Amino acid sequence: MGKVYIVGAGPGNPDLLTIKGLKCIQQADVIVYDRLVNRELLREAKSHAEFIYCGKQPKFHTMPQERINQLLVQYARSGKVVTRLKGGDPFVFGRGAEEIEELVRNNIPYEIVPGVTAGIAAPACAGIPITHRELGNSFAIITGHCKNGEPTDIKWESLIHGVDTLAIYMGVGNLPYICDQLVKHGKRENTPVAIIQEGTTSGQKTVTGTIGTIVSLAQKTKINNPAMIIIGEVVSFRHRIEQIQPANKQVTMELVSGS
Repeated sequence: MGKVYIVGAGPGNPDLLTIKGLKCIQQADVIVYDRLVNRELLREAKSHAEFIYCGKQPKFHTMPQERINQLLVQYARSGKVVTRLKGGDPFVFGRGAEEIEELVRNNIPYEIVPGVTAGIAAPACAGIPITHRELGNSFAIITGHCKNGEPTDIKWESLIHGVDTLAIYMGVGNLPYICDQLVKHGKRENTPVAIIQEGTTSGQKTVTGTIGTIVSLAQKTKINNPAMIIIGEVVSFRHRIEQIQPANKQVTMELVSGS
C-alpha cells in the first residue's frame, strides 16, 4: 500500500511553498496537480515521476472530481507515493475534504500538508493587511462562485454586519452581482475594494476602487481570474503607505513591486 499526500502548493509564487510540501513533491511517484499550481514546482520531482493534470477552469473541468478521487485510490493501492498538489490550501475551496473522504472509505493512508492561501498572501503582496488594529479586526473567506454560478446562498447580511473585511475567491465573473448584494444588504458604496490578479507572482496586477466603482474599473483594466477581491477599510492602508513613504523611495517589499 502506498500513501497520498494532499498538499497545498501556495498562492502562485513557488518560493511560498512550504518545506514539507517540497519534500512531498520530491518523494512522489505520481503527482496529480491543479491548474493554479506553478509549473516550476514540478521540476523538483523525481526524474521518473508521473504527472497527471486535472485542472479546472470556469465551465470546463479536465476531469470530474469523482475520477480524481479514483486515481488517488488506484495509484496508492498499487504501492505508489502520490502527491495531490493543489493551489493555495487544500481545505480553502480546494475540495481536499472530498478527496480525503474517498481515501478513508478505501482505507488509504494519507496526510494533509497545509499551504499558504491566496486570501491572505495576495493582499499582503499588494500592500494590504488582511487585519489591522484600526481598520479591521476580523475577516471572512468567501467563495464568489457556487456550483450553479452566482453565490446565492451566501449570508450577505450577516457578513456585512458581523465581519470587517471580506476576502472573496473566484468572484471576478460575478463581480456585479456581488457588489449589488453588498449594497442591498447595507454596505456603503464608498467602501474600499481591491482586486488582485495573479497575486504573489510576477504577473500580479492590483486595481483599487470602491464598491460603487470597482465593476467599471475591473472592466476598464481587463481584470481576469485568478484574482482575489478584498472588501473593507484595510484596503485603504495601501494608499496610506503610498502617501507617507518618501517620493524618491521605492516600496521595499519585493513581492509588492510587481503589483
